[in-house]
Amino acid sequence: MNFSPLDLGVFTVYIIGIAAIGLWLSLKDKQKKAEDYFLASKSLPWWAVGGSLIASNISAEQFIGMSGSGYVVGMAIASYELMAALTLIIVAKYFLPVFLKKGIYTMPQFLEQRFDGRVKTGMAIFWVLLFVFVNITSVLYLGGLALQNIMGIKMIYGIIGLAILAATFSVLGGLKTVVWTDVIQVVVLLFGGFLATYLVLSAIGGNVFDGFSALIDKAPEKFDMILDRANSEYKNLPGIGVLIGGMWIANLYYWGNNQYIIQRALAAKSLKEAQRGTAFAAFLKILLPIVVVIPGIAAFVLQADIVKPDEAYPWVLNNYVSVGYKGLVFAALMAAIGSSLSSMVNSASTIFTLDIYKLIAKKRIERARSEDKHLVYIGKAASGAALILGVIVAPLLGNLDQAFQYIQEYTGFISPGVVAIFLFGLFWKRTSANAAFIAVLASIPLSAAMKYFTPETPFLDRMGINFLIISALIIIVSLIENKTADSKAIQLEKGLFKTGPVFNYSAITICGLLALIYALWW
Repeated sequence: MNFSPLDLGVFTVYIIGIAAIGLWLSLKDKQKKAEDYFLASKSLPWWAVGGSLIASNISAEQFIGMSGSGYVVGMAIASYELMAALTLIIVAKYFLPVFLKKGIYTMPQFLEQRFDGRVKTGMAIFWVLLFVFVNITSVLYLGGLALQNIMGIKMIYGIIGLAILAATFSVLGGLKTVVWTDVIQVVVLLFGGFLATYLVLSAIGGNVFDGFSALIDKAPEKFDMILDRANSEYKNLPGIGVLIGGMWIANLYYWGNNQYIIQRALAAKSLKEAQRGTAFAAFLKILLPIVVVIPGIAAFVLQADIVKPDEAYPWVLNNYVSVGYKGLVFAALMAAIGSSLSSMVNSASTIFTLDIYKLIAKKRIERARSEDKHLVYIGKAASGAALILGVIVAPLLGNLDQAFQYIQEYTGFISPGVVAIFLFGLFWKRTSANAAFIAVLASIPLSAAMKYFTPETPFLDRMGINFLIISALIIIVSLIENKTADSKAIQLEKGLFKTGPVFNYSAITICGLLALIYALWW
């Protein structure tokens, strides 16, 4: 690895600087209430909401994992990013008005209000396990892989260092510190990401536009947005099913029901700020394939000397980003990893503390001098525990080929059930608590059974089929139990989903851009 003293200096200054800012914010703001620690005092403006959404979303799984998939699959993998933009608009218009009206801190709290404690606790346990053993561990592993490939740091030491960096944001300061450091980091990661793409394309074609044209000329198959059955990656991106099938389940779960994402919108000053921030994030999502997919395709065209696809982005960084810039681009990668880790850790801590600990430790909380201070203390302890578990498990993921696909597939074990529960809970008044609880219990066994008995079925298709089966279970049980609206049904008042002109124009523009992209590279 050719990491010059200048690169090392730039990288070191950034890491020390962002850690110092995180610690300063943590010590500056004393979290007196649970709302301060877990929801940033509900004070976030739209630009902080949007910036933090993207900083939390973009991580090693995008820079490393999605670039690796770009190396293998091409632009088709960008459907995750592009469809996310449309999903964000749907979530902002139809989900956020209900969530903010309910005044919830967590997604399990909504499930308790709409259904009962069984549904809340079941999903809370699933979410904590998913955050710790899939999300946090995979990001730590990919970050450690990047540090090892680029700086020669032994993976376990890189993983420990990343955990310590994330702890400076998430353990002491809570969501407010996480969000404000996210705002800084999203600027760095987007600038650094675009810089890497600019440099590798310029190296291929002399300038960005000629370099991009050269990619299309030399690897036209990498620009097929919809794969046919003959493509070896059809099992991961099953043709038109990407647009009308399981991809919707993945995106609705991630952007509409996922605690560490939706928590930013819950912490907004108002519904209008939350919706504008979400639309801002949707615009940024359309730009992200340039940052996270194009370098992978470039590595393929340049015949990168790599062993695994997930080494594509570090290879581009090593060979095509010049001295000085390399430190900045690598700092951007670490920014992405640090912000996502801190977000995941904070949300795992939030759900554990408010939805699990409060249930099992009622007497201890009652004996505490201050319930809020006690919960903040437990939240910090839970954050530390989540990071420690992640550090222990992360090195075990060393045999992964495409980590991004791993994350999507195993998140897909619970996402069909979660999306079904929320959609029916929000929009069908007859949905019963028992129906939702059955969906919770059925989700993982059904997904595991389909993976075992039908391994040839693309996992996105399995997610779509599981969603339909679970939806049928919910409908049948609810029709048997409720002859009319359920006693806890959501009342959707007239005008609840009305949005302002800024959001509406943004939504129309985003839809137009998506239609143009798919028309060009169908």
